[in-house]
Order: sequence, then structure tokens, then C-alpha cells
Amino acid sequence: MLGLLQGAWRYRHFITSSIRNEFVTRFARSRIGGAWVIIHPLSMVLIYALILSAVLSAKLPGIDNQYAYAIYLTAGMLGWTLFHEMLNRCLGIFIENGNLMKKMVFPKIALPIIITGSSLINNVILFAVILIVFAVLGHFVPLALIWVPILTAVCVLFALGLGLTLGILNVFLRDIGQVMPIVLQFLFWFTPVVYPVSIVPPALQGWLAFNPLYHLITAYQSVLVYGQAPSLKGVAIVALLGAILLAFGFILFRKASPEMVDAL
Repeated sequence: MLGLLQGAWRYRHFITSSIRNEFVTRFARSRIGGAWVIIHPLSMVLIYALILSAVLSAKLPGIDNQYAYAIYLTAGMLGWTLFHEMLNRCLGIFIENGNLMKKMVFPKIALPIIITGSSLINNVILFAVILIVFAVLGHFVPLALIWVPILTAVCVLFALGLGLTLGILNVFLRDIGQVMPIVLQFLFWFTPVVYPVSIVPPALQGWLAFNPLYHLITAYQSVLVYGQAPSLKGVAIVALLGAILLAFGFILFRKASPEMVDAL
């Protein structure tokens, strides 16, 4: 693992320039540029907030604000968007860059690092916009500046560990890339992003604890919605699981790396 990290450090300029070029190229021909980073998640929040708050007249316990559901959904989407983007991109990172891996000599571990940097930039922009929106809505959360960076680090650890592992396996077993979008759909609705945990029947609430994203997303909601510190136990569980997955991913990468180029 140390050797992989040393190789990535030697190519740090390649990594940083790749992150910058990816961000610039992504919006090179777009008239509104980087605004698309925030338009997609915020549009989903707007749709769900309109349906749940206005159409269904839903109420959110513990928040005395007419925009309560918009605030709740935005908090959940901040964590989910980062996880979803990193996992989705890691799934195909080695397959999509197969030609680059064959033509250039560079540490292949740089590819998921580039994805991590790019996803973090998008998430930081989204977080800054969310703070502005909250301020406009009269919702102030001082704890956000302390806890959100910590939760972001845990989310990155978990998403990168899972994404790296699945991305390597996807090179040799392409069915993984086909089935994961379906799994993510189920996982989204099995995670309290668009609904509060209180509406889930008590008999089913226990099952949510087996979902690592449940602990992560509720931590985001505790901080951004209720202005409370998250459950340290839940955050620690996700961090530990992420560390185990990342270590396993590095081991798997080291063993499979010589064969990946041939498989591609």
C-alpha cells in the first residue's frame, strides 16, 4: 500500500492537472458552466420538496419552518450525491481508461484519486451553495462548518473503498457494472434521504441500521437540519467499514493490477 501511495505522490502533478483539466473540459462548451454541478441535485430537492411539502402537506417533526422538507432533503442529498458520484465513476474508471493505461506509464491508482479530487470539488461547491440557500431561508447551522468536513471525509473513505473494490472486479466481471445502478436505486430508497426515519414502521427501523449510508445520511441531517452533533457510533461504524474496504481494495488492486491491462 505504501508503494502505491509513493507512486501516486511522484505523479502528483499529473493528478492535479488531470483534476483541473477534467473540471474545465466538463463545462467547456456549456453556457452556464459549473452551475450544472448544483442544478441537478437541487432540482431533485425542489421536486421532492414540492411534492411532499405542498402537494401532500407533509410535516417534518422538530423543524418549525415552512421550507422544512427542502432543508431536510438538501441535507441528505449533500451526502448521497458525493457517495453516488464517486461510486458510479469508480465502477467504470479502469474500463473507460483502458486505452490510456495501455499507452501511458503512470500508477493506475492515480485514476481513483483523480475521481476523488474531482468529486470533492463538486461537493464543496454544492455545500457552499447550500449554506447560501439555508441563509436565505433563515436556517443557520454553525455546527455545519465543523462536522460537514468530517462527514465528507468519512463519505469519501467509504465510497472510495467500495468503488475501488467494485471497479477492479468490474474489469473481470462486467455484470457488476450492469447490476450496480439497480442496487443503487434500491439503496437510495432504503436510505432516509427523502423521508424521515420516524415514518418507517418500528418493525422495519431496525433493518435500516444494517445500511451504512443510513448512519452517514442521518449524520448529515442531524448537523444540517437539527443543528446537533451526529451519532459518533454511527459515524465510526461507517469510517471503520470504509477503512476495511479501502485496505481490501488496495490489496486487490495490487494483485490484479498486472492482469487488468490484459483483461481490458
